[in-house]
Formats: sequence, C-alpha cells, structure tokens
Amino acid sequence: MPTNNLREDLTVHLERAVLVSIALPGRPWLGDDPLDELRGLAQTAGANVVGELLQRRNDIIPGTYIGKGKLEELHEMVQARDAEVVIFDNELSPGQVRNLEKTTKAKVIDRSELILDIFASRARSVEARLQVELAQLEYALPRLRKMWTHLSRYKGGIGTRGPGETQLEEDRRLVAVRIRDLKDRLTAVQARKRREVGSRFDEHTVSLVGYTNAGKSTLMNRLTGSDVLVKDQLFSTLDTRTRQWRLSDWGRVLLSDTVGFIRDLPHHLIASFKATLEETRQARLLLHVVDASNPHAEEQIQAVTRVLKELEVDNKPTLLVLNKVDRVSDPSFLQVLEAHHPRAVAVSAVNGQGLDDLKDAVIEMLSADFANASVDVDAGNGKVLSYLSVHAEVYRQEYHDNNRVTLHCYLPRHLVRHIRVPDVEIRLLDDEPAVNGEIHEKS
Repeated sequence: MPTNNLREDLTVHLERAVLVSIALPGRPWLGDDPLDELRGLAQTAGANVVGELLQRRNDIIPGTYIGKGKLEELHEMVQARDAEVVIFDNELSPGQVRNLEKTTKAKVIDRSELILDIFASRARSVEARLQVELAQLEYALPRLRKMWTHLSRYKGGIGTRGPGETQLEEDRRLVAVRIRDLKDRLTAVQARKRREVGSRFDEHTVSLVGYTNAGKSTLMNRLTGSDVLVKDQLFSTLDTRTRQWRLSDWGRVLLSDTVGFIRDLPHHLIASFKATLEETRQARLLLHVVDASNPHAEEQIQAVTRVLKELEVDNKPTLLVLNKVDRVSDPSFLQVLEAHHPRAVAVSAVNGQGLDDLKDAVIEMLSADFANASVDVDAGNGKVLSYLSVHAEVYRQEYHDNNRVTLHCYLPRHLVRHIRVPDVEIRLLDDEPAVNGEIHEKS
C-alpha cells in the first residue's frame, strides 16, 4: 500500500488498531494500565483494538520516535494482527508519522489526531462542525501529503497552477483558503456568542467544567430536572447546554454544561472551541466536577486546571465537586482527595448524596460576590427602583421629606455600575473602613 494514500481517510472507525505508548521522564505513565485512557479513546472513535505496545525511554528517536528494535516489533505486530492503523499515545511530528508509516505499511496517527477524530464524529451543530474542521485542518496542514483532494471545489479561488508547482503545494493552498474561510465564519459565530452570553450579564451564571466522563451531564440533569444527553463514553457532550437551576431561598441560576477536557487536549481544538467555551469564560462561578472513583482523579484535576489556564479563566471562583462517590470502593481514597482539597464537596449525581451541601456551597460562593449597599435615590426614579427590586435583596427602605428614598440591600457587585447614574448616591457598607462613620460613593 503506497504511504501517500494511507491518510485519505483520517477516521479510525471500524479499523483494526494497534496502540502504542512511550513513557518519558517528562511524561510518565499513569497507574497500572498505561493504555487505559488511549484504549477508551480508540474504542470511542470506533476502532477495534487488536494489539498493544509499550516502551520506556529516556529520550525519543528523532526520525521514528521509538527505537529500531521496537519499530521492528511494531511492524511484525501490525502484519500479524492485520492492523490498519497504529495509534500513538504521544504527539508525533510529520516526519515521524511519515517514517513510521513507511516501515509499518499502516496508517499512523497520534493522540491529538485521535481526539480530533472523536470530536468530528460527535459534532452536531453547525458551530461545532466549523470548530472541529478548523482544528483538524490547522493540525493537519504541516502533515499534508496529497490528502485533501476533496477540497478541490476551492481550486478556482486560488487561480491555476503555475509552471513547476507540485500537487502538494496546490493542496496546501486549498487548505489555507479553507482555513481562512472557516476563521471568518467562526469570527462571526464568536461575536454572536459573546452578544448572546453578554445579554445574560444580569443573571447568576454557573458553568460545569471537568475531565471528560466525570458526570457533568448527569449532575446537570439532577440539579435542573432537565434531560441532557447522558452516555458513559468520552466526549459525549460538545455543544454547550444551559438550563435553569432553582436554588431555594436564593432564586434562579443559569447552569451550563459544555465539552469535557482531557490530558494533552490539542491546542488547536481549544482555540477553535473558544466560542463554545464562552459560557465558561463569562460564568460567575465554575463547578469543577471530578470523577472521585477514578484512580487518576488527582492527575485529571491538574489536567483540567491547565486547560482552564489556557482559556485564561484559572483565577475565576471555582468549587471542586467530587462526583461519583457512590462508586468509590476504598473510602480512604476519597479521604485523601478531601484532605488535598478541603473545600471540595462530595456528591453522587446518581443517588443525590451531598447535593444539599453542594447547593449551600454554591449559594455561599455566589453570595461572596454581593455587596451590602445603601442606595439613596429620588422616589420618582422608577427605573432605578425597579432595577433594584428585580436584582437586589432589599431588607429596609427609608423615606425622607425631600422626596428621596434610601434602600438598604444586598446587590451583586458587578451590577453596581448599572445604578451609578446622576442623582443616585451609593454607600458600600462592608468594603472599606468607614470615614466619619460611612463609606460614600456618589455619582
């Protein structure tokens, strides 16, 4: 099979696959089964795993990633198992892929490309499909080898081939044109998404984040009474879903569930999905959901934290939720997690354990963003009075002879600027030490 035809189909659905994982000093194996997560990813993508290969190395071989002996062993395994694809748990360079394919006579993909393949199969909305296609093209462009002939409809937009121009160069042009087109379309999507999320500025917004398959969708269903799709598989959710969550003695919260994260999530994918993750970027509070029954829970927490940092939301108020405690076989494991994260809340989205504690913790954290304020306003200013009646908790009103009224209330700090208008005096009572008995802001 010629190697330049191996990658015409980037999917691994129904293909016989050999899995490979290389442990390096900077990227060690996790747990007793180093291929557990990669096996789950491959099966989620629809591959039939027929062989597995492991190796520890202090460094990589520049041309083939693995050593000569392991490369020969891999070739023999591919031939003996009649494998069609080799999936590495590591990230490979274009040259390494090319050399591995030449030796094994099979298609070779790495962890990032496998994740992109899964996202492509899961994308349902127009927005998600645009985002996944852009991520795939940007990831594949340096790996391009005559595999984008399906983009020939864009050929007219780049002119005719010049003398001596290779097919590969033309293919790269076609991909570049498609990337520009997708970026333009996604720019419009992102602008619309920002406006949509921004329109909910006055709302209390909470976003569920976490490692894929941590139980975020199940938790959302339990808290909101909704029927969001729940599947026991990796990346079952790509598009953001928002539902109303009614908190007793508090009010309405908008709860959002979005795509799960994973270790070594491709950078192109994160960049492309920023529109989908806009809910997370704008949320008042993040609920970081963790599968407490997973032996690698601590590593998964750190992986999610790294993605949140890349999204520039790592400083946002966050509550750790240790989910699936009903499946924890060894109580000491949960105790260790709770010791490392003393403010975490342990719950089970399946049987409801700990959900009251979770609600109380969410209310406490949202309340921390409230200011105890005194607002002095003209009694005829219906706009400000109406705004406060909807968005603040007014606990005392004082009417004065000069046709003014003072409202003592708890007001979300981010809404203070909305009433900071002429002829309205605002006192923030608990922010700073009082001067002459009061703290005073006057518009």
